[in-house]
Amino acid sequence: MEVFGEQAGRGRVKSRVPAGPSGGSGQDVGVADVLVVEDERDIRELLRRYLERDGHSVMTTSTGAQALLALVDQPPDLVLLDLGLPDIDGIEVLAAAKAAGISVIALTARSSVEERIDGLSRGADDYVVKPFSPQEVVLRVAAVLGRGAGVADDGVLSFGGGRLRIDSVRHRASLSSRDLELTPSEWGILVALAATPGRVYSRAELVNRARGYEYSGFERTVDSHVKNLRRKLGPEGAAIVETVLGVGYRLGLERDR
Repeated sequence: MEVFGEQAGRGRVKSRVPAGPSGGSGQDVGVADVLVVEDERDIRELLRRYLERDGHSVMTTSTGAQALLALVDQPPDLVLLDLGLPDIDGIEVLAAAKAAGISVIALTARSSVEERIDGLSRGADDYVVKPFSPQEVVLRVAAVLGRGAGVADDGVLSFGGGRLRIDSVRHRASLSSRDLELTPSEWGILVALAATPGRVYSRAELVNRARGYEYSGFERTVDSHVKNLRRKLGPEGAAIVETVLGVGYRLGLERDR
């Protein structure tokens, strides 16, 4: 692991974690360099942990000025960019990244349609509104990079020979071409399980991956959310979201390659 010192949360950190079969998404995609530009330390570190778990090499910075330097000194494959930076407008960093041919996923608290359209029109490849699930961000990174196993040209993840499809960019899921109308909690659980098909997740892990933090109230209702998710999946719901007695749940479909 290489680390370039961070002082008072204002510097830049680079970590290299080799990809492998144990990566968080179960994808054999090699290492992608991702630059996280976010002034809130907790969010920055949360994204770093999840991206490293997925096998990516991660650089982080809390300022736009440091981000502009990183784009020149160590150009990444993709930038996760907070548009509300403390020193310069995030749009300036977005423009510099796109000029260098680097993919950008914008992170912002601005939720209006007009602002999202503005960010996309300026070249952002995707747009994530805070608060967000870190696992969904990881899937969006895979979709934008287009390098993950089971990621189609349109960025849709597919499982079980195309039966289950998850479009994290458009926040849509379908089973056998039938759209699934999922609540935010059901969506978060499905996305978390889909990150590593076959891996068993405890209820506490599902809370953390679906919500990004520990919330005991949600943990107590995980079983109810799973029951509702299975009902919406139909007759094969219990085979798609499998119960592992005494442990938790797992996705029963393999990711398409």
